[in-house]
Amino acid sequence: MLREVWLNIRVEKVDTYEDVTVKVLLDSGAIGIFMDKRTAAKHESRLQKLKRPIMVRNVNRTNNSREVIAHQMEVNVYYKSHIERIRINVYDLGKTKVILEML
Repeated sequence: MLREVWLNIRVEKVDTYEDVTVKVLLDSGAIGIFMDKRTAAKHESRLQKLKRPIMVRNVNRTNNSREVIAHQMEVNVYYKSHIERIRINVYDLGKTKVILEML
């Protein structure tokens, strides 16, 4: 049984058009799109502070004790022939660089 689906996508900053290819995890349980805060800092991404921080919940619906999501960034995402402008929530993801919700 397949437990994880990983893809390589190209992420482009909308202000400078600089891009980077990152390995992303497709997650059917995720509610949103997330980039690790260290990955965003490494690529000097311009972050936008949220007016209202977002509480993070664990799989079992309990509040995550680490922190809230306080920033987003806007990027263009390229996968094969698909291009989409999205807002990515920035959060401490540990070893994973990007998580994409799977609809």
